[in-house]
Amino acid sequence: MIKLFAPLLVALVSWASTPLVLAQDYPNKALRLVVAYPPGASSDALARSVAQKMAQSMGQPVVVDNRAGASGNIGTEHVAKQAGDGYTFMLGTDATHAANMHLTATPSFHPIRDFTPLTLAALNPIVLVVNPAVPARTLRELVDYGRANPDKIAYGSSGSGSPHHLAGELLRQVSGVPFLHVPYKGGAQAVTDVLGGQIPMVFSSLITVLPHIRSGKLRAIAVTQATRYAGLPEVPTFAETLPGFEMNSWLGFFAPAGVPEAIARRLNEELVKALRDPEVQPKLDAGGLIVATLSPADFAAMVRKEYEQRGRLISAAGVKLQ
Repeated sequence: MIKLFAPLLVALVSWASTPLVLAQDYPNKALRLVVAYPPGASSDALARSVAQKMAQSMGQPVVVDNRAGASGNIGTEHVAKQAGDGYTFMLGTDATHAANMHLTATPSFHPIRDFTPLTLAALNPIVLVVNPAVPARTLRELVDYGRANPDKIAYGSSGSGSPHHLAGELLRQVSGVPFLHVPYKGGAQAVTDVLGGQIPMVFSSLITVLPHIRSGKLRAIAVTQATRYAGLPEVPTFAETLPGFEMNSWLGFFAPAGVPEAIARRLNEELVKALRDPEVQPKLDAGGLIVATLSPADFAAMVRKEYEQRGRLISAAGVKLQ
């Protein structure tokens, strides 16, 4: 009887120890970091800085693979279909892993079910700025002005379903003021129109409008994140006036589903080390990104929360599915 069960026992021991063996041998070949956006974008710059440091630390090349298109869905779908062996991972955003699923009629992947969250990488602060001609210097004054003049207050964004649009929708919901949304094909033209007085205000990535804020050409009203931006400490958060208001635009790293826990933990450690590197972090800060890292479990919880929030906002805003 012992002879009959011996092969089975060996097989079970071998099967149970496979993830450990894989983790101990990992990595033994090049890794691939997919970026769902084109070269030159802030996400691409972050990925390349991190890839270089990871390659030095892990002793294997980390190749950046840009697979742009469909608001990030092409690259994200590609990674979702890869093996969960730790050799392919991606830099995703609040669009690819929170909003896009709710904006697509026939999604080809699920941002939670099909991925292993590794770590948050950075926050991309969003700020509401107004043309100086707008008679409001604070968020409270802006809300009061909008309530008294509902036909005069419109806000621009980088497009329907973008984090900038959804920040405006959240403001509508929390304040009760029917601010009108004016979508643009990208944030640059929206900012240009606010500078020219064609529209009174815009939700924008802070790095885009920071020079105009500092020159006085635009007035910053508030930032959407939970804490004030260190580079503009005088600009309050929305939550200081409207409790419960928080809208994050973020970047984070994901692997396909099924990555062994030991390998996911190793990738988290390497990514955090690269992001916090004294050569990398200042570059990201200069690009308007706030480095912020989390454990895989905490990042998974954050993504789930963000996914649910975006779904509620998109439904309330009546954004049409693609």
